[in-house]
Amino acid sequence: MKKLLLSIAAASAVVLTVGSVNAQQGAPAGPPGALDRSRVTAGNYKTDPGHSLVGWRVNHFGFNDYFGIFGDVEGTLTIDPANAAAAKVDVTIPIAKVVTASAGLTEHLTRAGANGRPADFFGPSPAPARFVSTAVVPNGNAARITGNLTMNGVTKPVTLEAQFTGAGAHPFNMRQTIGFEATTTIKRSEWNLGGFIPMVGDEVELDVTVAFEKQ
Repeated sequence: MKKLLLSIAAASAVVLTVGSVNAQQGAPAGPPGALDRSRVTAGNYKTDPGHSLVGWRVNHFGFNDYFGIFGDVEGTLTIDPANAAAAKVDVTIPIAKVVTASAGLTEHLTRAGANGRPADFFGPSPAPARFVSTAVVPNGNAARITGNLTMNGVTKPVTLEAQFTGAGAHPFNMRQTIGFEATTTIKRSEWNLGGFIPMVGDEVELDVTVAFEKQ
């Protein structure tokens, strides 16, 4: 029992010491971002590519869904919280950098067609996709963003259901940062990406998460 009490006392001393050091160094009590629209400042923003992603989800043979990610999303946001409906978004998604949990599938997505046939999916060296907003309808912390998605040489309108997820100063570069998440569903066949339909689903769910840093 005496050894147990000494161990507890020692552990408590370590916790108190660490807490004291953190307090002296001004360690933040919580994350720098907060779900507070009053923190959003007007101006021009660019994505933080290392923390901006587009996830996709498609049904496989009617058994289950498969997931993948496009990373390194680059783009701009122009916003004035006093007139959020005038916001403009323009983002580029590097299709060639698609990532999946299967090396074989990743290779297949950017593989040339066999024997001179068209590629099953994107083919080699695919051009980046691009979304450019045409209208924004804000509703509190949410917004409906309509725009044109250009992918695989085809441009069609898409509507994103977006959600404001946080704002504040980035803890390392101190830039004002705004976070958003958004979802939509598209039919890949409309962008001439109809390989293996209907065995592989036509509908693709997109899940977007983006951090914009003020310039």
